[in-house]
Amino acid sequence: MKIIIFDDDPTGSQTVYGCPLLLNWDEPTLERAFAKSSPLIFILANTRSLSSVLAVKKTREICSSIKKFFLRHGYSKDDYFYISRGDSTLRGHGVLEPAILAEELGPFHATFHIPAFLEGGRTTENGIHYLNGIRVHKTDFGRDNIFGFSTSDLAKWIEEKSFGKIKAENILHVEIKQLDIAFKNEDGFKSLLSFLSKLENNISVVVDAKLPHHLETLARAIKVVSKEKRFLFRTAASFINSLSELPPNPKDTADLLSLKSKNNQFEDKPGLIMVGSHVKLATDQLEVLLKDNSCEGLEIPVGQLADIFALEDCQEEILELEGIILSKIDDILDIKKVPVLYTTREEIKFSSYSERMNFGLELAEFMAILVGKIINKFGYIICKGGITTQLLLQKGLNFNQVDLKGQILPGLSIVTSNSDQYDLPIVTFPGNLGNEKTLLESYRLMESNS
Repeated sequence: MKIIIFDDDPTGSQTVYGCPLLLNWDEPTLERAFAKSSPLIFILANTRSLSSVLAVKKTREICSSIKKFFLRHGYSKDDYFYISRGDSTLRGHGVLEPAILAEELGPFHATFHIPAFLEGGRTTENGIHYLNGIRVHKTDFGRDNIFGFSTSDLAKWIEEKSFGKIKAENILHVEIKQLDIAFKNEDGFKSLLSFLSKLENNISVVVDAKLPHHLETLARAIKVVSKEKRFLFRTAASFINSLSELPPNPKDTADLLSLKSKNNQFEDKPGLIMVGSHVKLATDQLEVLLKDNSCEGLEIPVGQLADIFALEDCQEEILELEGIILSKIDDILDIKKVPVLYTTREEIKFSSYSERMNFGLELAEFMAILVGKIINKFGYIICKGGITTQLLLQKGLNFNQVDLKGQILPGLSIVTSNSDQYDLPIVTFPGNLGNEKTLLESYRLMESNS
C-alpha cells in the first residue's frame, strides 16, 4: 500500500530514501510518481511558509488534483495511507492541515498525532513532547514568532491550535507502557489491536514514542486493522520510516558523496552553501561555519531588499543587486573558497504575520533565482531552511520532481533531479536540526573526497 505524504516543507523525507518528492501535482507528474516502485510519494506542499488561509487553499488544491487523478486511473482513495508531515518542534499548521485532509480524503476513524523524531532527539512521553529532554514549548521553537505555542502537553496543544474546537479531555493517548507491552507479547499486541479497532468519528489520538520499537509496533498494528479502519496521521519523519518498513539504504555515504558534479577535467566542482533559516540554531551554526577559512560569507542585505520590494516597479533594482552579489560570488570562487550565501540575521518588524510570511517567500525566491543563474558553476549545494530549499528547487531550478537518494548525516538528505540541465546533488538541511557544529560537519563531509 502506497503512503502519500503531504509535506509542509521539503525536509520531511529525512529518514527514508529512493522515493520521489513532488514539487508539482499535475497529471504527468503524478503519473510518473505512482509508476515508481517506492511505497512513498512525498508532495512538497510547503504550507509552513503560508498563512492559514493560503495553506488551506493549497491543501485543497493538491487533494483535488489527486482525486481527479484517482478517478481517471480507476484508483480508490481508500487504498492509500495519508500522512500530513509536520515539524517535530510543533511549528506549522499542525491541526488545521490534517483537518482539511480529513474533509477532502475522509472519512477517517482517527487522526494520530506523532511528532516524535527520534533521530533528532524529539521524543514524547506521558503525552508531553520534548526536544533533547526539554519541554519543547520552553525552547526557541515554542517562542516562534508565527507558530509559537504555550504548552508541550500534546492534548492541550491540539486544543490550543484548534482554538478550542478539539477539547483536550476528548483526546485519546497511546502510552509508552501500552506500546512496550504490545512489543513484548502477543496478548499486549492484541490489546493494542482492540484499542485501534474501536476508534471512531475521526477522534484525535496522541502517541508516545522514545525508541524505534514504539513506532514500529504501532505501525505494525495499524497495518493489521487497516482492512477495516481508515486512519490519518500528523507526524514528524520517524513514523514514516516505521510505516514504510524500508530496508537499509543500499547506498552508503561514499555513494552519496560521489554524486557531486564534476568539471570537464573530471574534478569536483566547488560547493555552495545557502542559509535562509532564521531560527537561533541556524544562526549559531552559521557562525561556527564562517570560522572555517575555506569558506567565505556573503550576506544578502535583507533590509535593502525589503525597501526594494516595497517599490511599485522594482525589477531594475533587483537586477542591480543580483549583479553585485553574483560578482562577489565569482570573486570568492576565484580565491578557491566556498561561498556561504546567507540572509541578514536581524529580523525585520512587520505589521502582520501574513506580511512577514509574504516577505519571507519573496526573500527565498530572490535567493533561489539568484543561485539558479549560476548553478552550473557548482558541484553541490547545502541548503539550510525548508522554505529556502523549496524555492531553490521550485523557482531557482524549475524542477517538477526530485529523487531522494538518502542521508549523509541523520536527518540530512541528498536529493537530485533527472534534469539534463542540472545534475548536482542538493543537501536539504532543516532549520531546526543538529547542534551548532552540524552545518560545518555536513560541509566538511561534502568536501571530504574532493
